Amino acid sequence: MRWLVGWSSAPTGSSPTGPATGAESRTVLPVGAQLLWGDPDPLWAVGDWRPDEVRVVQADPETRLAVFGVCGATDDQLRVGLFAARGGALRHLTAWAGSYTAVVQVGRRITVTGDLAGARPVFHAPWAGGTAYATAALPLADLIEASLDVGHLAALLACPEAPEALGAGTPYEGVRRIPPGHALVLRGGVRDITSYEPTASLAVAAPQLAPEQAVDGVRDALVEAVRARLAGPRHAPDPDGLDPGPVPGMGPAERRAARGGPAPGIGADLSGGSASGTLALLAAGLPGQPGRLNGHGERLLAVTFNDRATKGVQAHRDAELERARSIADNPRLHHVVVAAGEEALPYADLESGPLTDEPGPSLTTASRHRRRLLAGSADHFVGHGARQVLDAHPARLADLLMDRRRRHLLRPVTALAKADGPSAHSVLVPFTVYRAARRLARTPYPAGVAEAARRLLERQFADEPVAAGAVDASLAALAWCRPGPAARWLTGEALAEVSVRLSDAANRSSAADRPGERRARAALARQAADHRVFEQAAEVRNQRLHAPFLDNQVVLACRALPDTLRVQPGARAAVLRSVLAGAGVRDLPPGWGATSHLTQAAAVRAGLRGAIGELVRLFDAPLLADAGLIEARVVRKALRAAAEGAPLPLDGLAELVSTELWLRRLVARRGTCWTGAEGARQRALAQGVVPRARLS
Repeated sequence: MRWLVGWSSAPTGSSPTGPATGAESRTVLPVGAQLLWGDPDPLWAVGDWRPDEVRVVQADPETRLAVFGVCGATDDQLRVGLFAARGGALRHLTAWAGSYTAVVQVGRRITVTGDLAGARPVFHAPWAGGTAYATAALPLADLIEASLDVGHLAALLACPEAPEALGAGTPYEGVRRIPPGHALVLRGGVRDITSYEPTASLAVAAPQLAPEQAVDGVRDALVEAVRARLAGPRHAPDPDGLDPGPVPGMGPAERRAARGGPAPGIGADLSGGSASGTLALLAAGLPGQPGRLNGHGERLLAVTFNDRATKGVQAHRDAELERARSIADNPRLHHVVVAAGEEALPYADLESGPLTDEPGPSLTTASRHRRRLLAGSADHFVGHGARQVLDAHPARLADLLMDRRRRHLLRPVTALAKADGPSAHSVLVPFTVYRAARRLARTPYPAGVAEAARRLLERQFADEPVAAGAVDASLAALAWCRPGPAARWLTGEALAEVSVRLSDAANRSSAADRPGERRARAALARQAADHRVFEQAAEVRNQRLHAPFLDNQVVLACRALPDTLRVQPGARAAVLRSVLAGAGVRDLPPGWGATSHLTQAAAVRAGLRGAIGELVRLFDAPLLADAGLIEARVVRKALRAAAEGAPLPLDGLAELVSTELWLRRLVARRGTCWTGAEGARQRALAQGVVPRARLS
């Protein structure tokens, strides 16, 4: 895990890192840190940062810029960005290709930029009369000895995609998060949060590009994002992980996976899906040597996971594998298939795993993903975020109605009517979807959020997409805000707390954007947060995961796609096909763009069935019940029913299990991220978990 941390001190008094008296008499330093600049507003890089991932340019001793992560800008471009930021132009800091965090110091003014998606968040907390900031929440919680924010956990379980419920909070009291698309500005310890995005009008739609021009923009952004990764130095595992020699029945890839290290060079997921396939083909097709070191095996390493334990979806799994093999039939790709059985199903090996910064559903599948990533490269592409940035959220149908573009609804609603197969009600589906979209378009934002608050209080979850098809899922998504899949298992006290949060949000402000845009941004923020948890939970030493679809420039380019193009059936696959065609790749396998939801759901069901005994024991005395969020008996009953095939929302159960796992790892944690702090560090924030606390 890697993070940066610093603080802005108050203009009077001593710095926490310098001579002082009383409570600040000791030096407070992050463990394992590299100091980039010192008092009075110091900045550190903490963790296993690579040398090329931390870059600092300086105009004078009080004007400097630090960039953390993968940034495609040259040193001269960084200096131009520094001079622009000195004058207050923050968007220059976010316009480069790659995924990074920028920190600018101009005198006593500190500016820290987040990203548009939320995959690189920035957190802050008041401390020692000033403000501390970091790219991880747990170190700040250690610093201020924060307790657990049970109310935030309730909101995370009840409405995970509702910024109205989550707000700027984190699981730790006193530690706050800046929203995506914003920057944290500190002056003498006083914080200000400002947006670097242009504001959009709610009454008038922004001018839209022609579809061909928008797709060209997506192609250029993706190519630059991939090229920014290829332009960096090649990295290899530590020399202490040398291959000990041949082992009967094991090839080089299997021996490396057994040692626990990635291959040198660059690789990519190749699941047969359109997103990962696009990244693999782009990386393999760009000029240069995408693969390994020293001229040996200069091909991109493409990794496909083959699940042999999931029953009932053999045809779909074989089709995915065949598509992956067809894509990998490229002289610049080296294809590796990682086969696994029941030991790699979801919910397997829950006892092991690191403590992540925040809870997330990826904790239940981390062991499964880690098996695939161990066969990957030191720099590995994944297709996370493609669905959220390219697909049309169902609420965008309401945006089309607000723009008086009714005719563009014909194809998507017709496709929905066919999605669940022929039935007696298929002919009514277009009218039902149209009425729901028109109702959302006419519903004011405060009324929509207040309706979600009422549904939580009255426990109305009947129209949630449990075992329903695409039509019911789309109808449920046509709302300003809605409960999440785990809300049905929360206690009345927890739901009441989240309902109060929603009611306050409805009374406090009105939406500054349209329902489809707002829901799409919330879904992207949720996916970015899940990707961040995934990175930490499935982390492989000496490996970096790259998700170009979450880069700022790719997100901006995808936002420029017209809604009339987004809502068409198969739009994501069509856009990516055009992107590849523009890059010179036209020979794609049959079935390109097919989804893998069916195989994923079958794997989750099989894993739940195989681990039901361990899961029930996990909820014998859960910490979530001690915090007043659930009743253990109700969750155990739901787990048993889901394992037997009952139509329950599996995503909701995964969120409950992952949050309970995260709490237990938090309680078992020892030590702190800091040295020299006054007082004993609160270990795992157990004071806020173990007693049955009242939600606040």
